[in-house]
Amino acid sequence: MAIEIEDKFDVPVDYELPDLTGLPGVTDVVGPRTYQLVALYYDTPDLRLAARGVTLRRRRGGTDAGWHLKLPKAKGVRQEITHPLTRSTRIVPAELAELVLAYTRGVPLVPIAELQTRRGVTTLVNGAGVRLVEIADDQVKGTVLGAEPHVERWREVEAELVEGDGKLLRKVGKRLVKAGAAPADSASKLARLLNAAAPVPRPPRAATRPGSAGEVVMSYLSAQVDVLLAQDPQVRRAEEDAVHQMRVASRRLRSALKSFASIVEGTGHLQEELKWLGRILGEVRDLEVVRERFTRRLDSLDGELIVGPVRARLSSDLLDAEHEAYDRVREMLGGERYFALLDSLDDLTGGPTFTKAAGRPAGTLDTVVAKSWRRVLRAYARAQAAGDPVAREPAMHDVRKAAKRARYTAEALGMRKLAGRAEAVQEMLGAHLDGVVAQGRLGTEAEAARRLGEDTFTYGVLTGLERAAAERAFEEFPRLWSKTTKAVAKLL
Repeated sequence: MAIEIEDKFDVPVDYELPDLTGLPGVTDVVGPRTYQLVALYYDTPDLRLAARGVTLRRRRGGTDAGWHLKLPKAKGVRQEITHPLTRSTRIVPAELAELVLAYTRGVPLVPIAELQTRRGVTTLVNGAGVRLVEIADDQVKGTVLGAEPHVERWREVEAELVEGDGKLLRKVGKRLVKAGAAPADSASKLARLLNAAAPVPRPPRAATRPGSAGEVVMSYLSAQVDVLLAQDPQVRRAEEDAVHQMRVASRRLRSALKSFASIVEGTGHLQEELKWLGRILGEVRDLEVVRERFTRRLDSLDGELIVGPVRARLSSDLLDAEHEAYDRVREMLGGERYFALLDSLDDLTGGPTFTKAAGRPAGTLDTVVAKSWRRVLRAYARAQAAGDPVAREPAMHDVRKAAKRARYTAEALGMRKLAGRAEAVQEMLGAHLDGVVAQGRLGTEAEAARRLGEDTFTYGVLTGLERAAAERAFEEFPRLWSKTTKAVAKLL
């Protein structure tokens, strides 16, 4: 896996690469070295990958022959996942086919295009011989496969960052443009070829009036759907923070559908399915958090306070449980229920059921934010009315959930200050809850250790630290609450 950062340029057939000497940090210009590349591209018959900017190919020739899956991360930045070259041109490696299931949803992948490229590679290196930037000068023949193949020929130049920095890449781009190159109209060769044959169908987006409440809400919802889909391959590969980001996207979607029910209606079932998705992802995320939390706690203790195999138990036992939870996540990601959820999200972004309020000016949505914050105030009042500390505990958890919803609602409308205030409430109450959950987990692990005859002294020490942290967050909360309510009153 690698992150590909490159700038692409359209150039005329008689284009000449400019002099690239004298650039900062560049001591030598090597090449060009010529390669002949043949790449076969795969997609569903209705081009679901191309519609999302994803490319999957099998390439022969050059220095990186094999299967390449490229996933867009940002403009000019793609994540590239590679797989060794296989003999078959009919069957996509299962590992790569699985990573695009969120887009294909079980529809078979078939060859859709072939690109034959004569490439000249010029490399900029520094004094230590380290490759900084590679410039690929490509003469391309592209063929869209089918009953009536469509052929296109063109020339383009790519400048790809290897070990250099973005500043150098920009300077290279300026020299290329000065010599007659122009920023490419297409993000990839495949996109250029397919659009030359027939425009690639883009994921449908709801038609909304500019400046309307519907436009603001749908823009936010569509962005969160894009985040969820983009995280799907990362979760399947168990990449760092991927589960967390996908879970947050599902929560933001569900919260927005609740908060903006006056704009988009008929989403009750979708909200329940997003709750289900968040719960499955949450099993992994909660175990990740508590395992990392205990590791930090143990690292902060003096050595004499760590007695017995407590570190191994709080690491290996939790890691085993985390792996089991990941297995459930992978099973879920390959299931029909998940695919049906993704279909429902497509329906949401492509053709939502709007209310009359959707056509009103975006400013009318301020009332939704105010209503969301009043929900936080009512939840806090109920918690304060609970005289029994045991009853107050779940009531304060309700305050946290209401604050999180208020935060997401404010974020959707770009109200950053209000979102920050709500987040502060959410985070402090979350710190209390995390301490309570950690104490419960320590109790379970201590009992398991006791049954095996292990010393449980360190579990007691850790439990004391977690209890103190939870109580400290609870004690500090009233001061934060007073400061927050005054600030929010000025914002609304």
